Amino acid sequence: MRKNGCVTVGDTDMYYVAFGRGQKKLVVLPGLSDGLATVKGKAWILASPYKRFFQDYTVFMFSRKNSMPEGYSIEDMADDQATAMKLIGIDRACVMGVSQGGMIAQHIAVKYPAAAERLILAVTAPYANEVVKDAVSGWIGMMNRGDYRSLMVDTAERMYSEEYLRKNRKYFPLIAKLTKPQSYDRFMKNADAILRFDARNELSKIGCPTLIIAGSDDRTVGNDAPRELKNGIANCELFVYEGLGHGLFEEAKDFYDRVLAFCNQRTGI
Repeated sequence: MRKNGCVTVGDTDMYYVAFGRGQKKLVVLPGLSDGLATVKGKAWILASPYKRFFQDYTVFMFSRKNSMPEGYSIEDMADDQATAMKLIGIDRACVMGVSQGGMIAQHIAVKYPAAAERLILAVTAPYANEVVKDAVSGWIGMMNRGDYRSLMVDTAERMYSEEYLRKNRKYFPLIAKLTKPQSYDRFMKNADAILRFDARNELSKIGCPTLIIAGSDDRTVGNDAPRELKNGIANCELFVYEGLGHGLFEEAKDFYDRVLAFCNQRTGI
């Protein structure tokens, strides 16, 4: 089963995609790239990495809602995400948040513990540290100048390993040209929410088993972030991919196998 869906949240909509046929549920929350392009209509494209989940799980990937007010916060996003899950019948799920999605997932686990059976926090941070601020503030500046090409190039340079960059760097300007959004408003509101995010005082309230996945060279959230998460969350484990960074979910061949194995654990860590 592959489905492109939409759910009404308050006075606006939220797009999601679903794939798989299992009774168990995995909810996936993407990063800041969702501010440039939503998941709308992309079920067939986005399903591929999750094929091993299909027998036992139905995987849901959500975008942020379509209309975001000024000052929309990460905590607000978590509230709306929890509402959307309930509206489409997801009472309890493994929740995986990637980058900004991981920030949202932290608040879901704190505020809606019944909804989060297990938590996977990939390449994310518990607050907007100096590395995060440097990256996101720079991207906001590029958007203010209308320099989308620089945004795409800088994002890629911060995400990938040097080996990946050597092979693919020449394609970044072309990708930027082909993917330029009509409006930067959505990106700017998501980015601003990251700069105001701080869940450090809430981490001890996360009670579900948690897997933190990080790279040893993350130039987007920094290398201290995963250990700060581990120190703050009691029931957790940390796995670090040596030599990889913020794009490890694309580069590490066993990333999705590792997530599936964690979701299938029957006992606490």
